[in-house]
Amino acid sequence: MNTTPTISGTTKLVGLLGSPVTQSMSPAMHTASFSKMGIDAVYLGFDVTPEELEPTVKGFANAGVTGYNVTMPCKTKVLPYLDELTPVAELMGAVNTVVIKDGKSIGDNTDGAGFVQNMRLHGFEPEGKIVTVVGAGGAGSAVFTQLALDLSLIHI
Repeated sequence: MNTTPTISGTTKLVGLLGSPVTQSMSPAMHTASFSKMGIDAVYLGFDVTPEELEPTVKGFANAGVTGYNVTMPCKTKVLPYLDELTPVAELMGAVNTVVIKDGKSIGDNTDGAGFVQNMRLHGFEPEGKIVTVVGAGGAGSAVFTQLALDLSLIHI
């Protein structure tokens, strides 16, 4: 099956914001996946520094971009420029995913949910267990925040 995208006037744009992004495999991986699944979209990397976030976020919403992922060093710096945050993103104070809906940029953080879902898919149910998270960086924070939410240790 051909995984080279066909670009048309209806092709959706999805991207990755951060700096640097040139090393990222996300554009090739996501664009190939979209093509294979018959989704009319491409995924591009945008090297954006924190100082360039405000006009970029506004420009993406105005230009009809579908959404984008956010990577370092922009995960916390993008917050003031978004229209809404999901409760998880607000609690974590960091965003890795932005969906643009009706011209509004909505920030979310899916890192923890993805990790916890993967644990469960591999037979580890954290309910009633003691879980040790080594490291309190972005990924570690996402995991312990999601576990606290899933196990009803905190409510939002």
